[in-house]
Amino acid sequence: MPKAIETLKNLKAGHFGLGVHGGGPASVKQAVHDGDTIIVRALGNLSVRFLGIDTPEISFMPPGKQSFVGIGHADWEAFLSNPFDPRWQLPDFPQPLRDYLEARVGPGCAANHHRHAMIAQRGLEAEVEADQNRLGHDNESFRFFLAFAHEVMDRYGRLLGYINVETDESPRPADYNARLLERALALPYFIWPNVNPFRRQPSLPDAVPAPGRAAAVADEEKTLRQAREMIRTARAEKRGLFDANDPLRLEAFELRYLAGRRLPGRWLVDLSGSADELVPPHRYFEIPHPEDRLWIPEAYVPLFVEKGWRRGA
Repeated sequence: MPKAIETLKNLKAGHFGLGVHGGGPASVKQAVHDGDTIIVRALGNLSVRFLGIDTPEISFMPPGKQSFVGIGHADWEAFLSNPFDPRWQLPDFPQPLRDYLEARVGPGCAANHHRHAMIAQRGLEAEVEADQNRLGHDNESFRFFLAFAHEVMDRYGRLLGYINVETDESPRPADYNARLLERALALPYFIWPNVNPFRRQPSLPDAVPAPGRAAAVADEEKTLRQAREMIRTARAEKRGLFDANDPLRLEAFELRYLAGRRLPGRWLVDLSGSADELVPPHRYFEIPHPEDRLWIPEAYVPLFVEKGWRRGA
């Protein structure tokens, strides 16, 4: 089935029919609400990108290719064994960042990433199937519940959300985002403002923490504090992505920017301290633990500067 929303030459486009009315397709009269609003239904699948987490990639587009290739393929072993080989034509990386990455890539990096990606994929499948079985739903009757943040959709046409099973159970089970974190199948990937507590503020300026206060805000907010504690516990217990025998070597976002032959682009706030510095994208590794990184898209940096944050060099 085609995608209901897709990107066509940098334009997000969608495919929709007349909405549903009384159990079937609506008539034009039933679907038209007023002169500038019409009720429609999606014609095709929608993708949901889980907020707050990042798992190893099952497939991605390697340099020189025009389509996605499984990370277990020999093309990825060739690239990740030495991505700084001149044949791959990467841009000039600042030496500290290059040194950091060269210690993580090398022979076997692709196989390591692929192994952890498959474990995460199967882990999510198991969580969804367990919910189906517990509730007695089949594939037709099973439903998801999505909670959106400030940005409902990304540039690829994927919905951005915290996703859970649709259920009347009380208490409601943890969302899949949190379950993957707790099992250490995903790493935290907090992108401002799409994460508690920042996503619940009435406006973007209100969501910007005061300089030096981000760590305190993160500690005060239950959901974010628990997410960070989950991954610290997994690291201490050497579970999942922190497996003592074969921990994840290259984070998913690192694979993506290396494959895209570009430098990292988001700024950061360190949630582990009280500094008032916005850490530049090429220095992200100076914040060693992913749960302490609050990523700030370039477009939002002026809001932080206006609030009193200073740009690091």
